Amino acid sequence: MFLQDRWYVAAWDHEVDRQPMARTICGEPVVMYRKFDRSIAALHDACPHRMLPLSMGLKEGDNLRCRYHGMLFDPDGAVLEMPIKSERPNQALCVRRYPVVERHRLIWVWIGDPARADESLVPDFWPCSHPDWTFDGGYYPIACDYRLVIDNLMDLTHETYTHQGSIGQPELMEAAIETEVRGEEVFVTRWMPGVHAPPFWRDALKQDGPVDRWQICRFIAPSSILIDVGVAPVGAGATIADHDQGVRGMVIDALTPESETTTHYFWGMARNFDIRDQGFTERFKAQQGRVFAEDVEVLEAQQRSIERNPGMKLRGFSIDAGGVRSRQMLARLIRAQQGEAQPLPPSLSTTQSPAHV
Repeated sequence: MFLQDRWYVAAWDHEVDRQPMARTICGEPVVMYRKFDRSIAALHDACPHRMLPLSMGLKEGDNLRCRYHGMLFDPDGAVLEMPIKSERPNQALCVRRYPVVERHRLIWVWIGDPARADESLVPDFWPCSHPDWTFDGGYYPIACDYRLVIDNLMDLTHETYTHQGSIGQPELMEAAIETEVRGEEVFVTRWMPGVHAPPFWRDALKQDGPVDRWQICRFIAPSSILIDVGVAPVGAGATIADHDQGVRGMVIDALTPESETTTHYFWGMARNFDIRDQGFTERFKAQQGRVFAEDVEVLEAQQRSIERNPGMKLRGFSIDAGGVRSRQMLARLIRAQQGEAQPLPPSLSTTQSPAHV
């Protein structure tokens, strides 16, 4: 069960071109392509005649013809031609159209009631479009439940061991963690004053010496996470609330369920330093891709272990509070959607987590 009436990332902007592209979103097969005006059409990926995927179809201008018997559909899914062209188009056989928005270099598809689609509800990935920042990233398909990725990203203590050669450091296990729920968002905050910068941040800062380091994880229902990260030299004046004195980045994570056990992982990082150095952007994207590949290895192994151990449960410690609260929020929103519960309270703060997830 996935949360409906929400925007989910379906693709990067560069992935969708004139030819049809298939992607399954929350269990629903979707075909996307660009029209001549470069806007995007998104339709249910099945011909209503014999259910051949329309992503196998033939483009004719902005229209899409089924490759099996030749039914022709316009970008809104209306029938233009039947297999026998002399027959009047049967509009009862139209294809479902998905509302779609292109924003922050990502293509968002609305899953749920099209009449309720509201572009103002697209998560605000503001650093990805800000003129003083630069942004790039990539994509991984992951063979795991998307909630496991949320757990991973809302608990950055795993960096100490999973990413010990790049961004991890022992101080992550020692710093106090604060978790807060605000409406449909969860925040996990960690402030590490006077630590040694790990290799990536030392190189970004272009100097040695002790730094103040911060991590602010922000979960936005149903499946987006922004992680405000960076370092500043000790004495520069950085605080958890105001930290533009050193080098700052925003890790961008959009986790789109494909099925109950597979996920589309759109990742990237926006930064406010060396923004015109395209070579650094490419090198950093490759480095970030290697870091996230380490997560993929762990998460897919975790999913396989969960399936092999049906009698066990995930346990939540204090470090897991962000992921646990995010899961609780999702579960409650889904129940509310089904008419079984009231919406979430406006805020909640915690330093502990339940025993089981």
